[in-house]
Amino acid sequence: MRQRSLIAITAALAAGALTLTACGSRDDDGGSDSGSGDGTTVVIGVDAPLTGDLTALGLGIKNSADLAAKTANKQKYVDGVTFKIEALDDQGQPSVGQQNAAKFVADKSVLGVVGPLNSSVGESMQKVFDSAQLVEVSPANTGPSLTQGPDWRTKKVRPYKSYFRTATTDAIQGPFAAQYVYNDAKKKKVFVIDDKKTYGAGLAGTFTEEFKKLGGKVVGTEHINPDTKDFSSVATKVKNSGADVVYYGGEYPQAGPLSKQIKEAGAKIPLVGGDGIKDDTFIELAGAGSDGDLATSVGAPVEELDSAKKFVADYKAAGYKEDYAAYGGYSYDSAWAIIEAVKKVVEDNGGKLPDDARAKVTEAMQNVSFDGVTGKVSFDEFGDATNKQLTVYAVENGAFKAVKSGTYTG
Repeated sequence: MRQRSLIAITAALAAGALTLTACGSRDDDGGSDSGSGDGTTVVIGVDAPLTGDLTALGLGIKNSADLAAKTANKQKYVDGVTFKIEALDDQGQPSVGQQNAAKFVADKSVLGVVGPLNSSVGESMQKVFDSAQLVEVSPANTGPSLTQGPDWRTKKVRPYKSYFRTATTDAIQGPFAAQYVYNDAKKKKVFVIDDKKTYGAGLAGTFTEEFKKLGGKVVGTEHINPDTKDFSSVATKVKNSGADVVYYGGEYPQAGPLSKQIKEAGAKIPLVGGDGIKDDTFIELAGAGSDGDLATSVGAPVEELDSAKKFVADYKAAGYKEDYAAYGGYSYDSAWAIIEAVKKVVEDNGGKLPDDARAKVTEAMQNVSFDGVTGKVSFDEFGDATNKQLTVYAVENGAFKAVKSGTYTG
């Protein structure tokens, strides 16, 4: 989004810019179609798992951000600016995410980044982006420490000013699930399992704290290796524990087989997880026995929001091969937040980008506020979403069905 008079996308810059993997809708040529070539081009980076087990979520993030850029271009939302999406595949790995962050920083046309999916990947990227004053807006990170510091339970301190997110945190999601399991589902004895990663362990921890506070009993705990699919030993432990529910902190590639093997071991009890398991792939992996399993996810069901009707219709019309999945609406809103911040910076600088555009965009993000796909989008003093709504989904007849929406009341 640089004016040519200011930053002139010269051959030298083009030579120095790093080649990024395509994040276009249906194009395979290295990027989304960005509209007219007139004026300044601003790149919005996207970091997500575009290959591997979490591809369904990652591609939904990529496509939805792409739709936001295309919508802004079509509307000529920022005068003289064309937005382009470029995406990098982090493979769900923190080390790869950190490398991707450095690549985005090196490309001076990148003024904001949407992503990543995984909280552990987010941790690896924050310092790189913050040092370059490059704003990052995650549609899916839920680990509380990312915005409130490692001691967030006792003292909240924002570690990085350039990090924002449109999803709510596990400080809310875990307890919300615990209240539903204990009060609504009437389950009193839980076996807690996690994958030892930032997201999974953190979510399991906040669930456990609230469940015990409510009067529930933890009858067993276990950590699994996310690189395996054989959970027979832990399934046996669950059966022998007398638990009437299992809580799993992790993601669907492991949660699906885990649910299936727990049922096969003879424990006909529901598996409950967070937004990381709320994907149809979980049901495919878990099989017919998954009916009754539960998942919480950020926000309200997109399909039921009046604010999301246009997004759903436009996404379908755009012809993306993949579903927008659990974070589509939040990804669109994350990209649109960057677009809003860019618009503010351009308008404040006489219709062009200043030399310190990245710093100004990061600064402007703090006060961004708009009616988005997922509802009102704005950020608190930590960079967290002000929208704290969550939904519980149950697997019924082979599909996720929303059974309760609301906010956590601590």
